[in-house]
Amino acid sequence: MHEDLSPQTLAVTAGRPARVQGGPVNPPVVLSSTYVSAGVPAPGELLYARAGTETWQPFEEALGALEGSSRPGVVFGSGMAAIAAALSLVPAGGRVVVPRHAYQLTLALVADLHARTGMTATSVDIADTDAVLAAVRGDGEGPAAMLWVESPTNPMLEIAELPALVAGAHEVGALVVVDNTFATPLGQQPLTLGADVVVHSVTKYLAGHSDVVLGAVLADDAVMHSTVTGYRTLHGAIAGPWEVWLALRGLRTLALRVERSQSSAAVLAARLAEHPAVAEVRHPSLASDPGHLRATSLLNGYGSILGIRPHGGAEAADRVVDAVRLWVPATSLGGVESSLERRRRFATESATVPEDLLRLSVGIEDVEDLWRDLDRALGGGTERSRA
Repeated sequence: MHEDLSPQTLAVTAGRPARVQGGPVNPPVVLSSTYVSAGVPAPGELLYARAGTETWQPFEEALGALEGSSRPGVVFGSGMAAIAAALSLVPAGGRVVVPRHAYQLTLALVADLHARTGMTATSVDIADTDAVLAAVRGDGEGPAAMLWVESPTNPMLEIAELPALVAGAHEVGALVVVDNTFATPLGQQPLTLGADVVVHSVTKYLAGHSDVVLGAVLADDAVMHSTVTGYRTLHGAIAGPWEVWLALRGLRTLALRVERSQSSAAVLAARLAEHPAVAEVRHPSLASDPGHLRATSLLNGYGSILGIRPHGGAEAADRVVDAVRLWVPATSLGGVESSLERRRRFATESATVPEDLLRLSVGIEDVEDLWRDLDRALGGGTERSRA
C-alpha cells in the first residue's frame, strides 16, 4: 500500500493501528518498563522497554515509510544520540569526510572521537562536488570510511550534489550518511538515491512543536539496521513513550506545516533581498543564491530556513534579535513558531560562518505579521503591507 501513496499522505496514514470495528484510530501510549516474559523470548517479542515498545513502533514505521525505506526507522532519545549511533559505523581509526558547515555538535562529536578513538576527519565544502570526491578518495592517504552529508547545510544552506556524491563514495567503499533534518523526507529521500544511512533530529520538523527532544536513524541494509538498533540498546540512548507519541502526533501535520513555512520563507527571502538594511540573504528559492539551480533540480521545495546578514556586522545582528517581538529569539528550528538567532554566538560554530549571520526558522504564522516584525526590527525602510 505504501508504494502507491505520496509522502504527504503517508505522514497521515502510516503507523496507524489495524482497522477493526471498535478499534482506536490512533495508537495508544503504553507506559510500561517491562513485559510479561517466561522462557526464551521469541524474535521480536517485547521483553524490556530499553529494547523496544509498542509506542515506538508506529512512529518508526511511519518514518520508514516517509523516507522510502524498506525498514522502520530507529528512534533515539535525541538527535545527538542518533548522530552518535551513525558515526559509530566508522571503524576504529577510520576517516570521515564532513562538511565544513554542519550542525556544530556533529562537528564537535567528530573532534571528540578523533581525540578518544583516533578517528580522523577531513573537512570539505559539501557544495564542491569535485573537492568532496577527492577527499573521499583520499589521494595519498587512502579512501574515507564515511562521507557525512548535510543538504542544505546548517547554517549556510549549501546544497550537495547528492546523487554524484553517493556514486563516488560507493566507488571507493565509503558509507554515505545524510542528515536529512533540514530537507525533511518531503524535500528529499536520500535512501532512494543510494545513501546508506539517514539521520534526523526528530525534535525539529518531524515533531514540529518544540516540545520533545528525539532523534532517528534509518538504514535499508539489514546488518547496518541491526547494528544501529544494537547501539541504541547497549548505550541506553532510548526515547520515552510520551515523547515518541507526541512526535507521531506532530508528524501527522508535517506536510501542511512544511508547505506553509516554505511558502512564507520564499516570500520573506525575496523581500529581505530588497531591504536596504540587509547585506545578504541566503535561501535556495532566490535565483541569486549559489544553491538555487541544484536545489531546483534535486529538492522538492526550498526549505524553511533563511540566512541573513544585516548591514552593520554582529552588533546590528544582535540588535535585530533584541528588537523582534513576534519572532522568538531561540536556538533549534522547525517548530510552528518562527525563531531566529545569531549563530556565531556559539564558540563551537564553524569559524567560516560569518559573525553577523542570522539563521531564521520560519514557522506557520501569517507571513505579513512575520514581515512587519522583521521590517521593524531591521529599522524599517519598506512600505509593504497587506494591500
